[in-house]
Amino acid sequence: MEKLGKKYYRYIKEKKWMAVKISRSFKDISLSFTRHPITNDLTVLKNEDSIKRSVMNLVRTRIGERFFNNLLGTSIENSLFEIQSSEISVFLEQEITNLINNYEYRIKLNNVIIESELDNNDLNISISYDIVGMPFATQNIEFILQSTKV
Repeated sequence: MEKLGKKYYRYIKEKKWMAVKISRSFKDISLSFTRHPITNDLTVLKNEDSIKRSVMNLVRTRIGERFFNNLLGTSIENSLFEIQSSEISVFLEQEITNLINNYEYRIKLNNVIIESELDNNDLNISISYDIVGMPFATQNIEFILQSTKV
């Protein structure tokens, strides 16, 4: 990509230069569906919060859960009921890395770490990434997935 003035250009297959838009901000609606107290509209997640929610949604999506994209998702929810080992952790780290690199174009993934305790079926997941095209510090997401006992 070459920077010419304020526009970015990309050389495409047809041997033409094409302008590529780089977004300056990101917005998503909040999945809590709460209303904004003043405008009475749905609340909005912006920039790093929007991306963080998107990454968490990708990781928590099961394979086959999305109707028109059966390949999107991870098997992380199913692995909560398996006996934890280092091989499973490495497999899940690779699966999350591939998923984020393929479906979340707004970030550059730094690392994914999954730790599991042998006593229980909890998975501690840590994801570190940089937002592409925006001057934010490195973002970290840490969360714990637990199997629910009914």
